[in-house]
Amino acid sequence: MTAEKPGLHPRNRHRSRYDMNALCQSCPQLQAFIVQTPAGEPSVNFADPLAVKALNKALLAHFYGVTQWDIPEGFLCPPVPGRADYVHHLADLLAEDNAGTIPPQATVLDIGTGANLIYPLIGVAEYGWRFTGSETGKEAYASAQAIVNGNEGLTRAIRLRRQKEASDIFNGIIHKNESYDATMCNPPFHDSAETARAGSERKRRNLGQAEDGALNFGGQQHELWCEGGEVAFIEKMIAESKLFARQVKWFTTLVSRGDNLPPLYRALTAVGAVKVVKKEMAQGQKQSRFIAWTFMDDAKRRKSF
Repeated sequence: MTAEKPGLHPRNRHRSRYDMNALCQSCPQLQAFIVQTPAGEPSVNFADPLAVKALNKALLAHFYGVTQWDIPEGFLCPPVPGRADYVHHLADLLAEDNAGTIPPQATVLDIGTGANLIYPLIGVAEYGWRFTGSETGKEAYASAQAIVNGNEGLTRAIRLRRQKEASDIFNGIIHKNESYDATMCNPPFHDSAETARAGSERKRRNLGQAEDGALNFGGQQHELWCEGGEVAFIEKMIAESKLFARQVKWFTTLVSRGDNLPPLYRALTAVGAVKVVKKEMAQGQKQSRFIAWTFMDDAKRRKSF
């Protein structure tokens, strides 16, 4: 198999071209969406949300042993390779505090886990970590819980908590005597429904589709946009993180655009973060990154909770 996705993490299972025959064996539903590329190779139409969803089902079944996975219509269908990269780079960050070894019993909080539950599914399968997933939406929460209940072993590894206050991030989710090795988050990155739609239409044009106003690959309002966009959301996260400085070793979040970093660095300085790290990621031409910050010095982080 030839590498098709330069830039992915060395442990990422999706560095090679998809073996569509193997994926169809793991998820027979995918077969109905297979098309031929101009070169005569099997693929799927990435502009068709149902095809993307079937591909995700197949990837999760084939590589991560997730046999029961579904999301309601219109919800965000995440690209699995890029999501896996965040998990693997986070593993490397945690290993730096553990004599170079990825901690096998790490506890991770996934903020806004979504109907798809993608980060906990990958983190449990790859590293045996234990996850808490927070979610504001009732339907997304129910979908994530159905995935946990439908797959053997996940009820012991993943617990879900409903965030009842839409304006809160960690408050109400991290309980008084709890501790986490890390938090992770894929924040809403648009600042309005209009910019979310414009971004979707740009994607559709790139895929050769007509502009019809539909949000490509799905996504609910709270998944795609919030007042003030990504910077405002992460600034709120940074401010709240200070309240849980002794309960979390590393706070982390994706940052979609590099030019969003300066105001976030200023916010981290203002709350007194002891150490700030940026991890660059790439999938082909697409560049992304996450930032991580901690209020603990190296010695404290190296002690287990």
